[in-house]
Amino acid sequence: MIAPVDPYLEAFARAGAERIIVHAEAGPHLERTLQAIGALGRKAGVALNPATPEQAIAYVLERVDLALVMTVNPGFGGQKFLPAMLPKIRRVREMIGERPIHLEVDGGITAETAPLVREAGADVLVAGSSVFRAPSYAAAIAARRG
Repeated sequence: MIAPVDPYLEAFARAGAERIIVHAEAGPHLERTLQAIGALGRKAGVALNPATPEQAIAYVLERVDLALVMTVNPGFGGQKFLPAMLPKIRRVREMIGERPIHLEVDGGITAETAPLVREAGADVLVAGSSVFRAPSYAAAIAARRG
């Protein structure tokens, strides 16, 4: 997470990013940030920290291709999954409804938590430390796919 994010959007696009995900708190005007990402020809996503209510993205859902629910506080890898985020994932899935928006979850995704977040409505899972610390990356990824 970087803030403010707007000054870096063009650099991310020039570097080849196809999708740019910003935290809801990363700038003063989330809708303008998402418009700028679209103007760069990139897909836009919004990340919600654990303490950020899902209503923070309700008014911009028509502008996003992806909603990301953080299930740990950003900062470092290897943190434990926050089970209190499962209802939030469900609520975001309900908000998305039939829109073509991916629901991504990042933080503490293990073989045990992956089925929980999928059941709650996530369709994109991010697993870092739990995969890279495993003896076999392939086996660790397969275990998270279910």
